[in-house]
Amino acid sequence: MVPAFGVLQEIDLGPLAPHYLSEIIVGIVLMLLIFVVMWKFIVPAFEKMYEERSNQIEGGMQRAAAAEAKAEAALAEYNAQLSTAREEAARIREDAKNSGAQILAEARDKAAKESARILESGRTQLEAERSQLILQLRGEVGGLATTLAGKIVGESLTDDERANRTVDAFLAELETSGSVR
Repeated sequence: MVPAFGVLQEIDLGPLAPHYLSEIIVGIVLMLLIFVVMWKFIVPAFEKMYEERSNQIEGGMQRAAAAEAKAEAALAEYNAQLSTAREEAARIREDAKNSGAQILAEARDKAAKESARILESGRTQLEAERSQLILQLRGEVGGLATTLAGKIVGESLTDDERANRTVDAFLAELETSGSVR
């Protein structure tokens, strides 16, 4: 075993040191062969896989951005609908409030008219009853007055005209004194 290089004799590289030139040449050829195989087959496969992953990631990011934009648009639409619904609810409340106030005013007006009608009806009925009572009282007082006057005068006042004059004079005297109203 003769060393191929003089440098190798001076440095002891241990069991991995090549002892023959043929080992070095075979090692270089195998290394070049492995490099070429990796450059032709393995590196393009890694590049292709890297590009596919990049495309998937970019596509996912684009889909996420599109979904985010869609969600923001939906949120804006929801907020617009919510705002419209709030305005509608406020308008409905205001309409109900105005309608309630109008119904209340109409009910009060109707109640006031009904109350006035009932009072007027009561007054009319009271006036009719009063007139009827006055006529009835006049008849009774007239009959009593005629009887009393007949006893006082000593003659019978059966003459209707004379009896009526006497009753009218008596009632007129009572009215002027304020006893009968």
